[in-house]
Amino acid sequence: MKKKIGNWGNYPVIEAEEFAPGTVEEVSKIIHENQNIIPRGNGRCYGDAALADIVISSKKWNKFISFDRKEGILHAESGVILSEILEIIVPSGWFLPVTPGTKFISVGGALASDVHGKNHHSEGCFSEHVLAFEIVNEKGQHLVCTRTSNADLFWSTVGGMGLTGFITSVKFKLKKIETSLIRQETLRAKNLKEAFQIFEESAEWTYTVAWIDCLQTGDSIGKSIIMRGEHALLDEIPASKRKKALAIPSKFSPMVPTFFPSFLLNPFTIKIFNTLFYKKTGRDFRKDFPTYEDFFYPLDSIRHWNRIYGKDGFIQYQMVFPKEVSFEAMRELLAAIAKAKNASFLAVLKLFGKNNSQAYNSFPYEGYTLALDFKLDQKLPRLIETLDEIVLRYKGRIYLTKDAMSRPELSSYTKNIPITPFFSHQQKRYLQKLKQL
Repeated sequence: MKKKIGNWGNYPVIEAEEFAPGTVEEVSKIIHENQNIIPRGNGRCYGDAALADIVISSKKWNKFISFDRKEGILHAESGVILSEILEIIVPSGWFLPVTPGTKFISVGGALASDVHGKNHHSEGCFSEHVLAFEIVNEKGQHLVCTRTSNADLFWSTVGGMGLTGFITSVKFKLKKIETSLIRQETLRAKNLKEAFQIFEESAEWTYTVAWIDCLQTGDSIGKSIIMRGEHALLDEIPASKRKKALAIPSKFSPMVPTFFPSFLLNPFTIKIFNTLFYKKTGRDFRKDFPTYEDFFYPLDSIRHWNRIYGKDGFIQYQMVFPKEVSFEAMRELLAAIAKAKNASFLAVLKLFGKNNSQAYNSFPYEGYTLALDFKLDQKLPRLIETLDEIVLRYKGRIYLTKDAMSRPELSSYTKNIPITPFFSHQQKRYLQKLKQL
């Protein structure tokens, strides 16, 4: 029986039949009997990823297989959520090697998207810490993949958006920590030039990220707040917190109870928010010790925050530009957004380092990346066309985990589309567009 299904942005929403198998045999049977299939984790990606006529849910694959506390190696089924992993590993003195901006994604989804975080410039993508995974391929075979065994399938699956099969488990290396706090420094930049300068001066920091005010123009384009951080050492944190140095943060999580009216999120209200957020730091430099929750997952503390964009939903648009042209490209892109007056409520700038992964379809490469949230309205498709033109001109790339509207030539799949039963709504749309090129 088909039902409506969508992702975190609530756009697009399609009719799909969802299966929730619990065994390899059940997965193989679904693959043999159906076409146009895509695996699906926790549905926290954006855009039209993990959408197809037939969806194979991994939610029953939610068990931990092993945790080597001495070596920091975790083996978990693909449906296990990062938040569940953190609850187990943090008290034992370990942390995720790479994490995106939400802890509510599945470990299988992390592999399929080859997620990156605030530390790509220093520690790379998720795939660089994966030791092995198990997958049911398009023939229904259950295979173990490593860098030396089934290596081609290993690197096709990493960043492959679920198009190579149904991942059943992932084994990966964790990183050692002494506390669950972050030693953070916050700096304000008056414009994009200052922001880039701070990023370059912060290259030795493990984590760097910036929030950008997308409504600024002229000499203030790129006005931003930069946060840089390290996992705090025991002797760095206040003495009063050392007894519970590896405690899981606990705090009240308010909820957005219903979809906001779409008119509430407009250039005027966003301008007010941006002004208050920039002034919130109080000064051009601040040092503190937030929890890992506050540093990595600020939005996760608000349940159903996606409802603030209204029932029509929103998209996230993320691109990366080669480092040598990043400043010019970002400045032109931000100017186009400000001119369109379709400001992003959340705009996040990060620096990518050299991509050491051999994954065929991994998104990051050395340069700067910007992630933007846009409310769905009649003006948005034209703005996306404009942004796509800028990304193409500067030889950039978009992130498929968040894409919903962009041109196929910005995708890393256009020359490497596997012919398998795993065929997503996203891929179908790309193929239709390719025929028009």
